[in-house]
Amino acid sequence: MAEFEPGSLPDLLPLYYRRLFPFGPYGRWLRYGDVPKNYFQRREFSFTLHDDIYVRYQSFSTPQELEKEIQKICPYKIDIGAVYSHRPIQHNTVHMGAFQAQEKELVFDIDMTDYDDVRQCCSSAEICSKCWTLMTVAIRIIDRALVEDFGIKHRLWVYSGRRGVHCWVCDESVRKWSTTLRSAAVEYLTLVKGGEQTIKKVILSDPIHPFIRESLNVVKEYFEEYAIVGQDILGNKESYDKVLALVPEPVRETLQKEFCKKRNSIQRWELLKNKTEKFNKAQWEIMLQYCFPRLDINVSKGINHLLKSPFSVHPKTGRISVPIDLQKLDDFDPFAVPTISLLCHELDKTGNYQAAEEQNEGELESPRRNRDYKKTSLAPYVKVFEQFLEEMDRSQKQKSPKARDVQMDF
Repeated sequence: MAEFEPGSLPDLLPLYYRRLFPFGPYGRWLRYGDVPKNYFQRREFSFTLHDDIYVRYQSFSTPQELEKEIQKICPYKIDIGAVYSHRPIQHNTVHMGAFQAQEKELVFDIDMTDYDDVRQCCSSAEICSKCWTLMTVAIRIIDRALVEDFGIKHRLWVYSGRRGVHCWVCDESVRKWSTTLRSAAVEYLTLVKGGEQTIKKVILSDPIHPFIRESLNVVKEYFEEYAIVGQDILGNKESYDKVLALVPEPVRETLQKEFCKKRNSIQRWELLKNKTEKFNKAQWEIMLQYCFPRLDINVSKGINHLLKSPFSVHPKTGRISVPIDLQKLDDFDPFAVPTISLLCHELDKTGNYQAAEEQNEGELESPRRNRDYKKTSLAPYVKVFEQFLEEMDRSQKQKSPKARDVQMDF
């Protein structure tokens, strides 16, 4: 397998953008059926170039123009911003105050570093298969709430390429939400509160809100295998003292004495469950503090906030930021996500690398050519993206006849 070297990016990116990036479906997504006037043209794109040169407020007349520009400058990173009142590229020529962010997908950013106080296996940018369970739990909890509590249909979940996940909520009504509505939605989905100095970050009220009950049902499925066995959170005095700090005062001392006699996390957890039976909320609060999703609130509430684009390449790991198939969520493995070097190697093995390179020279205007991802391990991830787009198209088609009927009735 081709190992990724960050220094190889300048050589690999031209090939990736010319032959592998799925510009066809990507343009289809961001055009949203061209129903709102100049929707695509008013979208901000931001590019991070070599040496951290950052170029904001880029906008394009068509997806083809965007494709040409990306293939020309080969950005290390692509970020997607809001749809503005005017074309972002003209933001300096518009009267001050008139240039406003009007619409954007509701987005969520969940980063593993926010769980550093509750994972033992890794810290900061590192992840492993043990702590990745936290992302699986987060996706299940947030996605269920979006669908069942908010009535949202179109969610695109994407692996960030390194240590987290992003969610793009693309329903037409939600894209129009104000900052206030976005803040309210994130507040609803937030439970773990307080910074590093806060010991007890989850306090459940009475009665327990249905959203928290549903979330607990998800956490219960994973907690013992993830936290008690995998993270061994009661394995030694230093780690179990952190857990005992969350237990009500009357049983804490008893547990501290008893824990010395028990040999492992599993026995200690059983004991803790028995001793806190009268305070059943205590064990739930522990489970939620260790496993509940931790959202970056600012990313979600700001309409003009930028978020890394799907199919961007992570410059440190070389992994592609790929859509996640929710039907196979428990099987998603961040370490199996292809790197740019692997994809280029797979393309090279197809044998038509040189011929295609020569043919593509000066042919940027020609019809869609970049179907080459189908010959590589990027193919299944593009398929997930295309299925998401098909569902959006179906919804749009179902809406259109109804709109016509209403007008006719009137």
